[in-house]
Parts: sequence; C-alpha cells; structure tokens
Amino acid sequence: MALNEQDIARIANLARLELSQDESERMLAQLNNFFGIVEKMQAVDTSGVSPLSHPVAAIQDIALRLRDDLVSETNNRDANMQNAPAAENGYFLVPKVIE
Repeated sequence: MALNEQDIARIANLARLELSQDESERMLAQLNNFFGIVEKMQAVDTSGVSPLSHPVAAIQDIALRLRDDLVSETNNRDANMQNAPAAENGYFLVPKVIE
C-alpha cells in the first residue's frame, strides 16, 4: 500500500493540520516507509508460532504475577458528585458536543 499526495492532504485535513509542501513530502515518505515495514512483517510466515505473553517468554518460562481481581475501593459516588458543576441521577452532566 502506497500513499500519494492527495492521501496526505486528506489525512492532514482530517487531523486539522496545516502542512507546508516540504512537510507534506516528508510525511509522505515517512508513511510510505512505515507501510513498507508493515508489508515486510506481514510477509513473514508465522503459522505454528504461538503468541507470547511476555517478550522474555521466548527465552525462559515466565509466571505472570497478576493480582487478584478484587474490589479495593469503596463506593464514593456521593462524595465525587459534590465536585460536579452539574449532575443528575449520579451522572456528570456535560454539554452536548455531537449532534
């Protein structure tokens, strides 16, 4: 997949960026280099390779130290809602930003 100048212009517009011609050309080259690396990685045959839970797991067995999933905080909703400029039914009220 290769991008062209129109793609860069569209991406910049969506990101609300104003790029000069030099910046646009540099961005085009960098993104196309990135996509080239991704294509090389996708070309590698990984069938039969199981995913690693940790990078070091390829070298030695690792036991992940995961904590128990227990509730450790009490419900402080009422105290937290005291700081809200506007609240209703236990929820923060915010201005509508999407039509």
